[in-house]
Amino acid sequence: MKWKVSYPDGNIEYYKPTEVQLVMKKPQLKNHKGVAKKIFEGGDKVVCAWVLCENIEIITENFNQSDLQGRRIRYNPRIQPNWLLDGGVVDDVTFNRIESVDSGLYIMY
Repeated sequence: MKWKVSYPDGNIEYYKPTEVQLVMKKPQLKNHKGVAKKIFEGGDKVVCAWVLCENIEIITENFNQSDLQGRRIRYNPRIQPNWLLDGGVVDDVTFNRIESVDSGLYIMY
């Protein structure tokens, strides 16, 4: 797995989750609901979710990989075709800040 970061100018970068930390400002959780539902019903798994944000910082050293201060956001369309936080659906919700820690995403305080 790699994080894919797409920029408005069309530039695309890929990052290994264990080598970087993504810090997303004003992130909104998005997904293709129809595609996610098909996966949930047994269809082939394809990329169908993303985080749209105003700004992203890519940290390559001295990043937080173990001292979690936030709540984990989950997305697995095989289990539930929605973004989840504490068991509740958070599709299209905008947060102040989300950070990656390894392959997980966390709402940070």
